[in-house]
Amino acid sequence: MKSEFKNYSYIFLGSLFLSFGVVSLFIPNALVTGGTSGMALLGHYIFQLPVGVLMVAINVPLLFLGTKYFGKHFTVRSIIAIGFTSLCIDFMVEYLHVSALSHDVILAAIFGGIAVGIGLGFILSGHASAGGSTIIAKIVASKTSIKASSVMFFIDMLIILSIALISQNIDLALWSMVSIYISAKSIDMFLTRGPSKKVVHIVSTKIEKLCAEIVLHLGKNGTIVEGDGIYAHENKRMIFLVVENRKIPTLKELIQKVDNEAFMVVMEASELLGRGH
Repeated sequence: MKSEFKNYSYIFLGSLFLSFGVVSLFIPNALVTGGTSGMALLGHYIFQLPVGVLMVAINVPLLFLGTKYFGKHFTVRSIIAIGFTSLCIDFMVEYLHVSALSHDVILAAIFGGIAVGIGLGFILSGHASAGGSTIIAKIVASKTSIKASSVMFFIDMLIILSIALISQNIDLALWSMVSIYISAKSIDMFLTRGPSKKVVHIVSTKIEKLCAEIVLHLGKNGTIVEGDGIYAHENKRMIFLVVENRKIPTLKELIQKVDNEAFMVVMEASELLGRGH
């Protein structure tokens, strides 16, 4: 119960940051962000429909579709995150009439990207998601040989290309690209305050179950290391992983679910060479 309260506190705080960044900096300057939130902003610019309504319309069906990829609890938290963010955005626009912090597109791209990144960082820390583009990416990756990261990059590039065509302004598209990059970096810094990947060692008596969950939710790359205990020389097994910063909260949740007595060490990955392990 205490853990869920903490999750939802992060989700609500993140939704406020995300909403404020979108309303006060992105919308007044016709900028877009990545993923399905960017799709909702595009829909707003084209059809003049409320951003919040479009976020719900795009994301909620995708989240229900992705239940088998992320689990029921993650899906429920994500639906609440998207619903609250959508409500906040439309409430700020229609009732609070939040004004633009800046009409300088450069400042809007930089500080809007930071606000959105912090908001998404809070939401990810609450073991939820504010967008369904990751679900699209996972579904495509599971059915084809295309990597999920490539699918997400393709979605973001489509959004950038669309805003360039709609606005007939290449500068807006380029600054939107900058804001997406800043958001991604802000998320990484918020979640782990370090490089984009971490080295993780996990010692557990339930290695097989942990490996199955890690492969299902995080990917197939990893190594099981055999060793002896330092005192009684009993046989011990350890999982060695290199994990993206944004996936650390998911990994923690998986470990707690499978083996709450497992021992986990997270270290900086200052330099990586090679494609996998």
